[in-house]
Amino acid sequence: MHYKSMEEANGGFAAAAPTQGDGGKVVKLRCSVKTYDWGRIGPESTVARLYERNSGLQVEEGKPYAEFWMGTHESGPSFVVVDSPAENGVAENGGITDTDTELLSLKDWIEQSSEIRCLLGDKVYQEWGPNLPFLFKVLSVEKALSIQAHPDKELAKILHKTQPNIYKDANHKPEMALALTKFEALCGFVSPEELKDVFHNVPEIAEVVGRPIIERLLQMEEVEKSKEVLELIFTALMSASKDAIAQALSRLISRLIMKEEARELTEKEQLVLRLEKQYPADIGVLAAFLFNHIKLNPGQALYLGANEPHAYIYGECIECMATSDNVVRAGLTPKARDVPTLCSMLTYKQGLPEILEGVAVNEYVYRYLPPFDEFEVDHCILPQGKLVVFPAIPGPSIFLVMAGEGTISCASSGEVVADGDVLFTPANTEITIATTSGVNLYRAGVNSRIF
Repeated sequence: MHYKSMEEANGGFAAAAPTQGDGGKVVKLRCSVKTYDWGRIGPESTVARLYERNSGLQVEEGKPYAEFWMGTHESGPSFVVVDSPAENGVAENGGITDTDTELLSLKDWIEQSSEIRCLLGDKVYQEWGPNLPFLFKVLSVEKALSIQAHPDKELAKILHKTQPNIYKDANHKPEMALALTKFEALCGFVSPEELKDVFHNVPEIAEVVGRPIIERLLQMEEVEKSKEVLELIFTALMSASKDAIAQALSRLISRLIMKEEARELTEKEQLVLRLEKQYPADIGVLAAFLFNHIKLNPGQALYLGANEPHAYIYGECIECMATSDNVVRAGLTPKARDVPTLCSMLTYKQGLPEILEGVAVNEYVYRYLPPFDEFEVDHCILPQGKLVVFPAIPGPSIFLVMAGEGTISCASSGEVVADGDVLFTPANTEITIATTSGVNLYRAGVNSRIF
């Protein structure tokens, strides 16, 4: 293939429309990559490995590879390989060989299809139109990414209308992170009891926020009212001047280093020292004390609704969300921040989030069902010499092969697949996966509870 990037691929080839009969076919996708500075470097990154295998392009050794995108969002589109593998030649691993390959964005391919309802299913088409309602990703996180939240639908429409260069679409963005490795995140505010402990043990926050507001919280007994004070505290902290934050952090870090000589620091204190090395003098370092520090084991998942604060800290994960790229940031980032919007939009719910362990669909497949209509994720580990059937469902799916080799087939088509391969499967299509060597893959689709 003769292109350097997915962006070039979008404009570098003739736009061949899908043909009649594509409604029942499994089609391979070429997917986009994001090289944000918080990503893992070169070959250490699962994102880089998948992108290299998927695109046929060589990974740059010293470059961070952060996100691998699979879906129809214009900020990171996937592309359909229009020509069949039989015409281009198939490599031993099942990938397309290095010949001229015609590509069309998945979004355009769906919209131009004469069988669009067959591709998406009637209910999905009626609810979300000619677009995939979910966005599927892999993340490789080396250092913390921003303290952020995603707006609900009403706020997303307002932000997109008033600041379209920052807020790229008018959709909400509930999301789920499914750990591939041990995975760390900040998520939601700590409980009222823990919050009081924070202000007893971290005087630097009180110095920035002001003692009168802190005293109001410490004297509170009603949880609902404590949330009102929490909003005042968080807003005052995130709105503090750079000088005030820099001075408070300097005192905090000096105090923690001295304490480390006398006792073992708490996990949160150790995390704060790590964050300060990554983002010196950043308000997000101090704000970390207010959030739950979550540690996921591989196979555990965390979901986040609209207007819930969070920050991914370290590790690799599968991520799925509603099709949106709206992020309101306020700390641990060199990117644009919108502190007033973030502080005003949050729910200020307190306590630990729910962790999903996955529910067995059969002996090879576990399903993760967040409370959002747009998506669910299946994880399939298929041993050597076995096969598994994914029953026909009324919505489309995207399959990602993480490791191994096998075949993915339906009644009208099939593909030899290996790690890095991504496939789109239409609605109402039964999929059979077989392997001689073992396969590890994930499927994203519309949440089955809506059907």
